[in-house]
Amino acid sequence: MADDVKKGDHVTWKSHGGEAEGTVQKKITKDTEAGGRTVKASSDEPQFEVKSEKSGGTAVHKPSALKKEKKK
Repeated sequence: MADDVKKGDHVTWKSHGGEAEGTVQKKITKDTEAGGRTVKASSDEPQFEVKSEKSGGTAVHKPSALKKEKKK
C-alpha cells in the first residue's frame, strides 16, 4: 500500500494490459471530477491522480492500488 505517496512520486499499478507506471500528479481529498470520472475522496480516504508514462493519459487510483517505486 502506498500511504506515503506524494506528488512527483513514480508509481506502478495494475492495468488491463498488465502493469502500468507513471507519476503522481496530485492528491485528491474531496469529491471532484478527475481522470474522466467523478471521484469520491476525503482527507481520510484520499485518491491520487497519476499520469501514465506510456499513454500520457491520467487516471485516478486509491492508495492501495499504487506501488511506490524505490529510488535507484
